[in-house]
Amino acid sequence: MEKKEERGFWLYDLRVETVLDGRTPVCRHVEGDSFRVIGEALVFEKETRLSMFALASVLPLLAAKQRETDADDWMTTDAEVACPDPHCGGRLRIVREGKRWFSHAATTGLPDQRGTPYWKEEK
Repeated sequence: MEKKEERGFWLYDLRVETVLDGRTPVCRHVEGDSFRVIGEALVFEKETRLSMFALASVLPLLAAKQRETDADDWMTTDAEVACPDPHCGGRLRIVREGKRWFSHAATTGLPDQRGTPYWKEEK
């Protein structure tokens, strides 16, 4: 929860899921396989597997998808990223879920502004 005296920001939690929509994959894409993005962490369910090439195609977009964007920005409206293999029908769909508050002090690396890392704080 946001604290008035504390500087910080909101990030969306994300779910990144494999979708085929009838397309044939070449790479290892299994419809419904997914992982979550919570803060800076990629969270995989046990035994979930994802092509490293497909992951590489979606990674640069995740930090931007976590942030609030204008309703008409393509980052808000476009959600699917194609597998980089031009012959593969696999897609990764990025879905914004709930929002989470991060304090500046819990996420900075600057020594004079540092607090307890957010992932060590008690919930």
